[in-house]
Amino acid sequence: MSIIDGFSSLVIDSADYLWDGHILVSLLLGGGFYFLFRSRFIPLIYFFHSFKILFNKKSNSKGISSYESVSSQIGGIVGMGNISGVAVAISLGGPGAIFWMWITSLLGMITKFYTCSLSVLYRERVNGKNVGGPMLVIVNGLGKKWKPLATIFCFFGLLGVSPIFQSNQIVETVNNIILQNVPLFDNKLYNNFFIGITIMTIVSLVVLGGIQRIGKVASKLAPIMVITYLLSVLYIMAINFSEIIPTFGLIITDAFSYDSLFGGAAGSVIMIGARRASFSNEAGIGTAPIIHASSNTKDPIEEGMVSMIGPFIDTIVVCTLTAICILVTDTWRDSSFAGIEMVIESFVISMPWLGKYLILFTTLTFAISTLFSLSFFGERCLAFLVGERYKNYYRYVYLILILVGSTSSLKFVISVIDLSYGIMAFPTMISAIYLAPKIEVYSKKYFKMLK
Repeated sequence: MSIIDGFSSLVIDSADYLWDGHILVSLLLGGGFYFLFRSRFIPLIYFFHSFKILFNKKSNSKGISSYESVSSQIGGIVGMGNISGVAVAISLGGPGAIFWMWITSLLGMITKFYTCSLSVLYRERVNGKNVGGPMLVIVNGLGKKWKPLATIFCFFGLLGVSPIFQSNQIVETVNNIILQNVPLFDNKLYNNFFIGITIMTIVSLVVLGGIQRIGKVASKLAPIMVITYLLSVLYIMAINFSEIIPTFGLIITDAFSYDSLFGGAAGSVIMIGARRASFSNEAGIGTAPIIHASSNTKDPIEEGMVSMIGPFIDTIVVCTLTAICILVTDTWRDSSFAGIEMVIESFVISMPWLGKYLILFTTLTFAISTLFSLSFFGERCLAFLVGERYKNYYRYVYLILILVGSTSSLKFVISVIDLSYGIMAFPTMISAIYLAPKIEVYSKKYFKMLK
C-alpha cells in the first residue's frame, strides 16, 4: 500500500469512527435537545417572525444585511449535499432516513439560533468590519485559556470548508450529462482536470472580491436556484401525484421499522439521517456563525432568528424535494445508481427531453453558489490562526483545492469533509452549551417585546 493509499484509508476510517460510532451525532442531537428545552421552544414558535426581520434590513458599509447573510448561508449550505447527499442517505438507510433528517433539521434550527446569536454577541470589529465565529465566541466568551479549542476549530475549518466535495460532484454531473458520449472527451482524467480549471476560473471572479461581493451574488443566485429546483420537482410530483401520499407514508413507516432502526450494515437509520442532515445544513458545525457575525445587525437575537431560515430551507424544503423525486420515481430501488446518478435518473424518467438539462442547471448553481460562500469561512479561520494580513491567501489555496476535489475519489472527499466537520463540531457545541445562559438574558427581553 502506498503512502497516499494509507493516508486515504486513515481519513476514511477516522471519519467513519467519528460518525458511525455515534459520538458526534449524539453531541449534535443531544445539544439540539438541550437548546430546545432551554429555550422552551420559543424561537421555533416565533420562527416566521424571522422573515419579517429578513426583509426589513438593508446592507451598509459596516457589513452585509441580514438578507445577504442568510442568502450567503443558504448559498453555502444548499449544495450537492441536498442532492447527492440525500441520495446517499436513502441508498444507505432507506426512505426512513429522510424523517430523521427532518428531526435533525428542527434541532439544527434551534442550534443555529444559539450559535449565531453568540457569534454576534462576541464578534469584533476589524478594519471597520464585523468579524466573528466560534473561535471568537470561545476566546471572548470562555476566555483566553480556551484558545487551543478555538485553534482546533480553525485548523480543521480550513479543510471542512474546502471546495473539494462541490467541485467533485460538479465534475461527476458534467461527465454524466454532457461529456459521456463525446469522443473528444473520452479520457476521464483529462475531463476532470479541464472541468476543474473551468470551475476555478468562474469561482475566482467572485471569491477574490471578498464577502460583500459574495453576499451580493449569493442574494441574487440563491432565490433563482431554489425556485428553479422547486418548480422542477413540483412537475415531477404532479405527474406522479398518486404516489405522493404513499411516499410520505413510506418515509414515516420506514423510519420506525425494526430493520431501519437496529439492523443493516450501514448502521441505524437515525444516525444515517442525522449524519447527512448535519453535512447538508451544517447546524452545530460552526460555519454559519462566521457569516452571520459579518452582518450589520446590532441585536444578537435578531440575527439568531434569521439564521434559522437556513436549515429550514436547506433540509425541510430542498432535501425533501430531492427525496420526493427519488422515491416517487422508484430510482432508489436500483442499486446500480449512487449519489447524483440516482437524482439524474429520476429527472430523466420524468422529463426525458428536458430533465437532464434541468438537473444540470440546478446542480451547477447549487454547487457554484456553495463554492462562492465557503471561501469566506476559510479566510476567517486563517485570519485567526496567522493574522488578518494573511487571510486573503486562503482564496488562492481555495482555488487550488477546487482542482484537487475535481480529480479525487468521492469516498475520500466525503470522508475529509465529514472528519473535519466532526472535529469542528466539538468546539462549536461545547462553547454554545456553556454560554447558552448568556443568550437567554437577551432573548427574554426580545421575545417579551414581541409579545
